[in-house]
Amino acid sequence: MSDPSALSALTVLSTASGPGGLPAPALSGAVAGLGVAMPMGAMSVLLLQEAMRHRRTAVAAAAGIAVVDLGYAASATALGPWVATSVGPVEAWVRLAAGIVLLTIAARGLRATRRARAAPPAAAPPCPAAPAPAGGRPTATFARYVGLTAVNPTTALYFAALTTAQGASLRTGGAVAAFLAGVGLASLVWQQLLVVVGSLAAARISPEVRLWTFRLGYGLVAAYALKIVFPLP
Repeated sequence: MSDPSALSALTVLSTASGPGGLPAPALSGAVAGLGVAMPMGAMSVLLLQEAMRHRRTAVAAAAGIAVVDLGYAASATALGPWVATSVGPVEAWVRLAAGIVLLTIAARGLRATRRARAAPPAAAPPCPAAPAPAGGRPTATFARYVGLTAVNPTTALYFAALTTAQGASLRTGGAVAAFLAGVGLASLVWQQLLVVVGSLAAARISPEVRLWTFRLGYGLVAAYALKIVFPLP
């Protein structure tokens, strides 16, 4: 998900200057990173749920999301208009694939919450099983969230538009490096903040309430999936 208001903010920031010409691109990158990370989309909901289950794997998941944001920003900086023209013609198919993946995750998650509800109290798990690889290894979780985030074409188009709007301000290697550093750091900080919020919430709510938060969360993921496949005008 991304925030169109970041475009106007970057236009203002790109006129600012700082020592060595680096602070303005870095600040622009931070705004861009927050613009794509802060809107609560399907990945934010899944990350919060991951944090409520296991904080260790959620930290890896947050890093995976931030890595994709940084990768798309780097690609757009280098290939800007080409990214937009290449993704555009197949965007509908990519959206369909992303929607199917998210709907599958939502269905599996909701089915797991029903099993957790039906289980005897003594055998019921503290939270529904996640649709995750066996063992819950951080490396596997990192790879899974990289894949889930990468199938969203909106992120690529967002950064292509932003870097095109930046124009001459990203012509030097130092400015590009500062911009990308701002994007990656801002996205990572925000995702890790969601991990903290999810972990704190899990420690303070009852198993029954946590079960309902998972049901609501997976319902939102399903709604986001439908929104991706059938975007509103």
